[in-house]
Amino acid sequence: MPAIPQIDPTSGAAPEVQPSIPLASTNVTPAFDPSKVTVLFILGGPGAGKGTQSIHLVQDYGFKHLSAGDLLREEQDREGSEYGQMIKDYIKDGKIVPMEVTVTLLKNAMQRELDSGKKSRFLIDGFPRKMDQAVFFEQSVCPSKCTIFLDCPEEVMLKRLLNRGKTSGRSDDNEESIKKRFRTFVDTSMPVVDQFEKEDKVIKVLATGSENDVYERLVENLAKRDIHPVK
Repeated sequence: MPAIPQIDPTSGAAPEVQPSIPLASTNVTPAFDPSKVTVLFILGGPGAGKGTQSIHLVQDYGFKHLSAGDLLREEQDREGSEYGQMIKDYIKDGKIVPMEVTVTLLKNAMQRELDSGKKSRFLIDGFPRKMDQAVFFEQSVCPSKCTIFLDCPEEVMLKRLLNRGKTSGRSDDNEESIKKRFRTFVDTSMPVVDQFEKEDKVIKVLATGSENDVYERLVENLAKRDIHPVK
């Protein structure tokens, strides 16, 4: 709903309208039925290899890959977006964009796939980054089946991101922003992993070594959860 300007009683003028944020829904019924829609989260620190491993999972397991970060970056560059500058500022400072915006973008992307009849299995990359995001998504969009956690030392992730920054063109692929993102991940995202682990909903995979080494570990652990490649 668009923000409604309030009239200043002293001047009779309406102040500048700030971008409105979709409000968290009080409706606790998920938009999608988990018996028909499968959601896996994939988490890990910046540079843990979420995007790389997602490529393999999409190819072999038939998931639609949705990157929360990519959706936010697309929205910040979309002409006419009321959230664009806000998203840009949050990303630059290594902060987490308000969850209502991120969840709305994810839900819309899922709906487009379902409407087209293409995919009903979703691999959501880099989300949830906070526990309240996890709760809000599962209550309002769809409960997840499980979370893949790529466990990788910070020194390995830093090296990967600095190498990527040479060609990525991303404003946050510099050492200062990367270290802010590391701290943000530890402070806000690890509690999500810890909580899901208590609920036995985490597949933890060591994310060092070669790309294929990591994927082999991941496939082995998915099989233990009765998640198998499509034939």
